[in-house]
Amino acid sequence: MAIALKEAEKALNEKEVPVGAVVVRKGELISKAHNTREKSKNALHHAEVLAINEACKKLGGWRLWECEMYITMEPCPMCAGAIVNSRIPKIYFGAYDDKYGACGSTVNLLNMENNFKVRYEGGFEKEKSLELFESFFKYLREKH
Repeated sequence: MAIALKEAEKALNEKEVPVGAVVVRKGELISKAHNTREKSKNALHHAEVLAINEACKKLGGWRLWECEMYITMEPCPMCAGAIVNSRIPKIYFGAYDDKYGACGSTVNLLNMENNFKVRYEGGFEKEKSLELFESFFKYLREKH
């Protein structure tokens, strides 16, 4: 989670929504990423999607069934769908997202009937994740 938080800090420094994600396989770091939507001008450039994309390239396939993912914020519906579709069996995330969270806060896309099931645990380093979010939204308020 420490690496994911560093990625989220990078996003914050780049004036991006501060989310970081890491993919690990058998204790080895496979990929890491942070949000780059503003910089890339691409709505798909969420940390989770970028980390999954890089992991697939490095491992040579789309099935990440031996991997785990660490994310600073509860995944949104798009990212939860990417996690399910890449077959990541377990994720850990920081803060819950009562507005867009797709791991139980608003919906749960990780355990839909007749679909691949993803185990998850939230609340890891949630205070640090929320602190980064508060800094980002303070910046936005000051900017406007």
